[in-house]
Amino acid sequence: MNILIKQAKVVSSTSGYNGRIVDILIENGKITEIKKTIPAKGNVKLIECEGLCVSTGWVDMQAASGDPGFEHKETLDTLIECAASGGFTAVCVHSCNEPALHTKSQIEYIINKTKNKAVSVLPFGTITVDARGKDMAEMYDMKIAGAAGFSDYKHSIKDAGMVLRALQYASNIDALIITHCNDESISHGGQMNEGEVAVTLGLKGSPALAEELMIQRNLSILEYTGGKLHIPTISTKGSIELIKTAKTNGLNVTAGVAAANLSLNDSALKDFDTNYKTEPPLRTKKDAQALCNALASGIIDVVVSDHYPQDIESKELEFDLAEPGIINLQTAFACALEGMKERNIEMLIRSLTDNPRMILGMEMPEIEEQHEANLTLFSLIGETTFNESFNKSRSKNSPFTNKVLRGRVIGIINGHKSFFN
Repeated sequence: MNILIKQAKVVSSTSGYNGRIVDILIENGKITEIKKTIPAKGNVKLIECEGLCVSTGWVDMQAASGDPGFEHKETLDTLIECAASGGFTAVCVHSCNEPALHTKSQIEYIINKTKNKAVSVLPFGTITVDARGKDMAEMYDMKIAGAAGFSDYKHSIKDAGMVLRALQYASNIDALIITHCNDESISHGGQMNEGEVAVTLGLKGSPALAEELMIQRNLSILEYTGGKLHIPTISTKGSIELIKTAKTNGLNVTAGVAAANLSLNDSALKDFDTNYKTEPPLRTKKDAQALCNALASGIIDVVVSDHYPQDIESKELEFDLAEPGIINLQTAFACALEGMKERNIEMLIRSLTDNPRMILGMEMPEIEEQHEANLTLFSLIGETTFNESFNKSRSKNSPFTNKVLRGRVIGIINGHKSFFN
């Protein structure tokens, strides 16, 4: 299918067309023409809307699928549909499975099952066997099989020596280590951010210290070992300062933020809605503001959906018994835009395009003639209403159901494959 994109503003710092409004013709999966105006000829699909923008395809560095083991929550096929609808041409899958993605065969299973799809699926292997933090997993074998990096997902590694050995080993095979940071000896039993709202609701709080202390420990280990470390979802003002200092000191560390933490804060939990229960938790309004500023200034490198499907049985419970997590692949862009407002939109797009690719060592697509199309089409003017008919996930744990969010994803084009909302 040939596609003609009409009057789209290019948002890509690496493109010579950045900031210009152009027509883009895609034939057989390749960009063949970029001009001020291109007439529609023959059998071509026209894409045009108010405020249309185009960037290189977005990459999500943190999402979970239920396959294998929890397919009733999410399959790889429904994950891909969610990602495509949300504007992502690539999505990194963390291990939230049974069995965990801790061997070569499990990585190959994900890769083989998701070949030739509109969205490229990049599996992360676990750092430790079954993500239990005790024995190191077969990282070299998994990397050879196609693992994009290594993470125990939301299981913080308690053993500092394990983090040290993982970073040392990963340095020898040029691999990325991703560590969730939460000192459970401090946050143990915490249901939400520790603060005034938690006290008012009578819920046990998880202090910012639990995150910041673990980040400080892992940064100290990184300084000792060298290597590449990514902290996937920071949530506090103090964490931002730690990352900023580490980067200033020359450490090879990058950081992400969950889109929900940019636009929501702990006041959203006043009605005990378990769909607002996340890990890391929603913090204060000041934290959310600081996270937006850090993204705009480049201290935070990437925005992630932190897509974490949960079935009804895991969410429709008393708040302290409910599992954390939200589905957010389809609403991540609108959610981040809601928080960022007008603050450096180009930096927001870079956090979804160039930055995750640099961190993962991926090839950089270009919006240039004779290059394969890897594009996301979106509008800053439109609105997104997330409802049951729009939801592509098998799960329903979204705090944005029936809410109107700013911004709209039009679709994606990834070579010969495309998807349009």
